[in-house]
Amino acid sequence: MTDGEAVTAAARAGGTAFWKPGSQILWRYRENGGTRIHIARPVTVVRDDAEVLAAWMAPGTECVKPALADGTPVHQEPLASRYTKPRTVLRDRWFGTGVLKLARPGEPWSVWLFWEPGWRFKNWYVNLEEPLARWSGGVDSEDHFLDISVQPDGSWHWRDEDEFAQAQRDGLMDARLAERVRRAGRSAVEVIRAWGPPFRDGWQDWRPDPSWPVPSLPKDWDRTPAHVSS
Repeated sequence: MTDGEAVTAAARAGGTAFWKPGSQILWRYRENGGTRIHIARPVTVVRDDAEVLAAWMAPGTECVKPALADGTPVHQEPLASRYTKPRTVLRDRWFGTGVLKLARPGEPWSVWLFWEPGWRFKNWYVNLEEPLARWSGGVDSEDHFLDISVQPDGSWHWRDEDEFAQAQRDGLMDARLAERVRRAGRSAVEVIRAWGPPFRDGWQDWRPDPSWPVPSLPKDWDRTPAHVSS
């Protein structure tokens, strides 16, 4: 997947290119406290316009994920040393049910939809993060540890508050950033309580086009976007 192949000129607004439905792009995250990409997920664009980017990560998608240098999965490491031990990245596949990711321009979070087998809707997941930075091959962000789980009945609860606190203790997040993340979380909760977009938009009833192939992970999944390297 080259830069030219990834971009489609379906529409332009303020110099930002929108991808056509069915386009394959990368949804990536930088490591915390660094500049390397440590999560890369090939996804298929469902919708992309001035209101929302919606992208589908299909079951079986080959992804890049972080791991400890000895290969131990990150979540298996005790919290006290989870963010301080040396790390590497591994290729792996997403073997769960697929995930629909939604991001509104400029918002410091994305909303992910999960289903049980048989398309029984499970929950929304609000991933607090840097607003997505678009480039020709996809979108980049940095995860902010703290998350929110939203149930089908509209109830919600905070997730990963222990990781959020540990990241601050380990110097991956200073007090100023932590407060900005808390404000973003409170803003997301206001949207949930008001049942604003995307929760009210019926995405839980969406289904992928069966003709879409599972995107491949490109060899240059960690390439630096031109606007960063120039």
